[in-house]
Amino acid sequence: MPDGHNLNEKEKPMIKTTDLVKMFTTEEVETTALNSININVEKGEFVSIMGPSGCGKSTLLSVLGLLDNPTSGSYKFLGEEVSNYSERERADYRKAHLGFIFQSFNLIDDLSVYDNVELPLVYREMPKSERRAKVEAILEQMGIAHRRNHFPQQLSGGQQQRVAVARALVSDPDVILADEPTGNLDSEHGKEVMGLLKQLNSQGSTIVMVTHSASYARYGNRTIYLFDGSVVDKPTNGNGELGKTPQPGEENTEKQLATEVR
Repeated sequence: MPDGHNLNEKEKPMIKTTDLVKMFTTEEVETTALNSININVEKGEFVSIMGPSGCGKSTLLSVLGLLDNPTSGSYKFLGEEVSNYSERERADYRKAHLGFIFQSFNLIDDLSVYDNVELPLVYREMPKSERRAKVEAILEQMGIAHRRNHFPQQLSGGQQQRVAVARALVSDPDVILADEPTGNLDSEHGKEVMGLLKQLNSQGSTIVMVTHSASYARYGNRTIYLFDGSVVDKPTNGNGELGKTPQPGEENTEKQLATEVR
């Protein structure tokens, strides 16, 4: 029987934001990228965040991924307020609780598949024998064990994304954050990766995925729609893909995420 502490932990949302605001200020203009965002993500959910380019999706992912602090409001992760963490505290929390999947894979070209997947565990200073067991197990799970000694440029796009998913999962994160994970894939490999994410969710993984694609958003249990930095009830048109200039700071989100992995 679980003890009282574990029971309470399970009752808490994985992610809870209250009146979350993110503003970018320059000498000439002040831009509200996120405007009073209130969302919950429960353990075991697969939540899609969808909206047109520049609506605030990447900014929200950056805040949820603890790459940046909000300007105001509350962000609780498993009941712990993390909105005012220092940069060092955010980095430590990311390593302990979060896994990232990127649009452009962000694998290190001169490392093998095995070494790319092992890297988050090296950063955690996990003993080598434990690392080996975890990496070999996740490579088997992802169906890429036979590619362990290959390098990223020797793999197809779908295979590279499988390596990226393995890297995100190897440290047993509480939440997987996926930023347009199919953006650099053709439709066949895109469906393959989405099927993989759906399978992982069915096995208990909590996933938050940013996408502009209505068809891929439907792989999730539910969809949160953003428009002009606010949560809205419905997409702004049939497919939610209205064009819009990116908010300041959004174009750098994936670069920040990649730096964390490397």
